[in-house]
Amino acid sequence: MGVTQSDRFDTVIVGGGHNALTAAAYLARVGQRVLLLERLDVLGGAAISAPAFEGVDARLSRYSYLVSLMPRQIIDDLGLDVRLARRKYASYTPDPADGGRSGFLASTHDFAEFGALCDSVTRPMWDSMLKPLQRRSDIRAGAWEQLVEAPIGEVIRSATPDDLQRGVLLTDALIGTFASADDPSLQQNICFLYHQMNPWDVPIGGMGAVTGSLEASARRHGAELRTGAEVLSISPDGEVRYGTGGEEHTVAGGRVLSGVSPAVLANLLGETPPAGQPGAQVKVNLLLKRLPRLRDETVTPEQAFGGTFHINETYTQLENAYRQAFSGQIPDPLPCEIYCHSLADPSILSPQLRASGAQTLTVFGLHTPHGLAATGEQLQDAVLGSLNSVLAEPITDVVATDVHGRPCIETKTTIDLENALGMTAGNIFHGGLQWPFAEDDEPLETAAQRWGVATAHDRILLCGSGSRRGGGVSGLGGLHAAMAVLEAR
Repeated sequence: MGVTQSDRFDTVIVGGGHNALTAAAYLARVGQRVLLLERLDVLGGAAISAPAFEGVDARLSRYSYLVSLMPRQIIDDLGLDVRLARRKYASYTPDPADGGRSGFLASTHDFAEFGALCDSVTRPMWDSMLKPLQRRSDIRAGAWEQLVEAPIGEVIRSATPDDLQRGVLLTDALIGTFASADDPSLQQNICFLYHQMNPWDVPIGGMGAVTGSLEASARRHGAELRTGAEVLSISPDGEVRYGTGGEEHTVAGGRVLSGVSPAVLANLLGETPPAGQPGAQVKVNLLLKRLPRLRDETVTPEQAFGGTFHINETYTQLENAYRQAFSGQIPDPLPCEIYCHSLADPSILSPQLRASGAQTLTVFGLHTPHGLAATGEQLQDAVLGSLNSVLAEPITDVVATDVHGRPCIETKTTIDLENALGMTAGNIFHGGLQWPFAEDDEPLETAAQRWGVATAHDRILLCGSGSRRGGGVSGLGGLHAAMAVLEAR
């Protein structure tokens, strides 16, 4: 049976993450008939908030946890009720040389000269994010040779002789990216520049507040959003076959936007998936009865956990950890960094939990590549062991328990990301970040090419983290796909 007129849409969007919702809202608000299909029963993809521990009234951002690169224009255009908070401190790093009895509490002014160097390159990049792609030669500015054309390790080593401070700078190059500081691929440079382009802010109400507002905007503008709808195949001419409630359906779109990874899209098209990069991180969510005591008595727990808390992340430790993981071992100690959402935004906790002094912790372990021969339990043990190496008391002594008396600890590995969210090889960037500009000889003939969302098929566009400037909770992938669709009309 063919596709009826009622099953034809201007745009069909595959996937229901924050970028897909952004695209749906933008296109629906100009009168397009938009259908979005999400496999899970809840919208938001990796950007959701949910109770992680049974009987505990705390809504955690279980996968992604900070908002990055979301332009004010998206919030204003779509009428989003999104509030972002800046963390009070930049970071704290215990010194592993003395077992964490001293440390470095960084302010935004501590790396002012290095920050200005980065701004000379990233500011033009950020200014271009709401426009079609610029070419490499047109966007080249400032310390380009140091940050774009040479491995990031060189400029970091020249910025400071201090091994601990070098590590603080290097971590921005390694979140979700498996590389050394001097990797010739420069993947670490791309990751670093994305992290330097704009502040990473705390979403008030958690990630679910961001995607909930995007969902409300898409519905308000008339987009049709279907959950529990698993896409089974996509044809290059815009037909999408999906299953829901035990039945199969086929719809057609003038354009099909893919919010899933490029590898998943290739499988839906019946094509060979592109080679992508594996993910390389483990995330541990905890609910604590209170913040733990530190060995460093010169800082309070509120100061230490008020920004990014770096653990075993000196420059030397990060490089050693990469070599260990590359050889197939769990790094020992495992480099980790901690984010405490509830210090900046206690609204994710019930009044009773807030009154009790409870806090949430998100611990992000680096250099744990997909395919590492390690179980989730082993990785969790490595994370907690690394954390304990700088605390004055075991972290398990302050971990809260759920209604059944079980510790409130949840671990998400790259395998979990692949199985639960369809993130190929657990890569949070859908296969690896790309430079946010076009090469000088790159074709920019179509709207999709100009906006960095093109595929091999004219009617199918990327709209997720796999697009040229995707990655992070920014909405940019969705915005760029919507702009390409509208420009091509």
